[in-house]
Amino acid sequence: MRAIRVQFKPLGKRYYFSVGKLNVTDKTMVIVNTIRGIELGYCVGEIFDLPEEELTSELKDIVRIATAEDKKNYDKYKNMEPDVVEKTKYYAKLNNLEMKVLEAEYTLDGSKLIIYFEADGRIDFRELVKNLADEYHTRIELRQVGSRDGAKVFGGIGPCGLIVCCKTFITQFDNVSVKMAKNQNLSLNPVKISGNCGKLLCCINYENDNYTELRRYAPDVGDIVETNEGPAKVLSCDVLNRNLKVKYVDEDNKFGYLKLDDVKFTPSKDKKKHIEIEEFDDADSL
Repeated sequence: MRAIRVQFKPLGKRYYFSVGKLNVTDKTMVIVNTIRGIELGYCVGEIFDLPEEELTSELKDIVRIATAEDKKNYDKYKNMEPDVVEKTKYYAKLNNLEMKVLEAEYTLDGSKLIIYFEADGRIDFRELVKNLADEYHTRIELRQVGSRDGAKVFGGIGPCGLIVCCKTFITQFDNVSVKMAKNQNLSLNPVKISGNCGKLLCCINYENDNYTELRRYAPDVGDIVETNEGPAKVLSCDVLNRNLKVKYVDEDNKFGYLKLDDVKFTPSKDKKKHIEIEEFDDADSL
């Protein structure tokens, strides 16, 4: 099936759509039918063949290539969105609602107005919807989003001193866990490993696969390794620099810093199994 990725806003999530017989290329503006309604998006990349066995649901077709009239309507409603945000903030304050209004989006035909907000708990926004419906005379939909989506709207500077990743290149948030921070020997101080959104830093996920792979060939904390000075217990393992801090078993209060290549250790069953499988794959490829 001929398909292409379609994106609706910069750094937004990309969706697959069937191309059919249309001739579209990168950045071609197209009209598509989504669960939100008729929307204008732009193609990302080139047409490719998507195997039907990889589809988890039926792929929707691109309705048509956007016309000048479509672009005119898109710009018209896009220019109205900042006013919608301000009005929503006003009515939210009027109704004593503890919510942070983030952004607003019209569908291409103006039949639906979607407003995104962030809040700590559940919000009863029924009166707010009535106020907005009377103001804009269209179908109103309010969507509560997470703190990461809120940070993506406002942006800011990260602890690295650069503009936050979600404002520069991240199109979809991946799961980040404390286990990943531990895997990289990062400080577990929430202040140091949390972003502007209050959640764990997205960048913790970037190098986690490399650390995981390196740890498969390194001893864990608590393992006993063989050294030139006798057996020693691993206290810490810096897999990136291949350094170990150890405490010698046969001598009290004797510690040392060794290179990973200078010790011998017996991998755990899981690690041994992984190494054997990898060696088999390498031999098979030869």
